[in-house]
Amino acid sequence: MTYLLDTHTLLWVLFEDDKLSEKAKVAVKNPDNEIYVSIISYWEISLKYALDKLELDEITPESLPKKAKEIGIETLELSEKEAATFHKLPRLKHKDPFDRLIIWQAINRGITLISKDKPVKEYRKFGLNILWQ
Repeated sequence: MTYLLDTHTLLWVLFEDDKLSEKAKVAVKNPDNEIYVSIISYWEISLKYALDKLELDEITPESLPKKAKEIGIETLELSEKEAATFHKLPRLKHKDPFDRLIIWQAINRGITLISKDKPVKEYRKFGLNILWQ
């Protein structure tokens, strides 16, 4: 299977894996699965870090891609098509632009998103597959 980590899921995988659901832990640790993080997550983390809305213990945002790669998490780039067609994702209650773009990537690529974020579930009717509970 192929999975895309939401931003909070990436941080939990790297620093607080006790916050992951059992299904998420199993999926991430299974060597047969392909695990990705969107480049958008790195942008979100860097922005929140710069605004003092996110603390990272003894690490800076620029260290995260290497740390993720060391445990087998690959980076999912944003394609031109995903950027140009983002306007097609319906606007629901979930307004966070970072999350919405990650959702759009998962829908377009047919990748299951690993996320605890409850508003994300609204996008199931538009083709989003989610793994958590």
